[in-house]
Amino acid sequence: MDEEEYSKKYAMLRILKSVQEYLKPGGDPHTAVYPITVPDDLLYQVLKLEGADSADKLIHKIFKMGLTAWSEKVYNDAFGSQDNLQRFIELVKKRNKE
Repeated sequence: MDEEEYSKKYAMLRILKSVQEYLKPGGDPHTAVYPITVPDDLLYQVLKLEGADSADKLIHKIFKMGLTAWSEKVYNDAFGSQDNLQRFIELVKKRNKE
């Protein structure tokens, strides 16, 4: 594995770890990014029917679902299997000891 591939996989590993921590129950978000774009009627109807707090929770839930699906794709593209991930983690540990 060349240095460029190692660097990319290491970045993906850090991203996946961060997503994993964020998605844990009770996980605390670290950064808020605004604005996000949502369908107008979705936001309007949820606000009208259930209020601002419910709308916020719904948008966050949708974001988490998308983040989960995206992180699974990143995992599959970068590592492909648990064995490949574990081998890469061992390589990172070995490099960090050197």
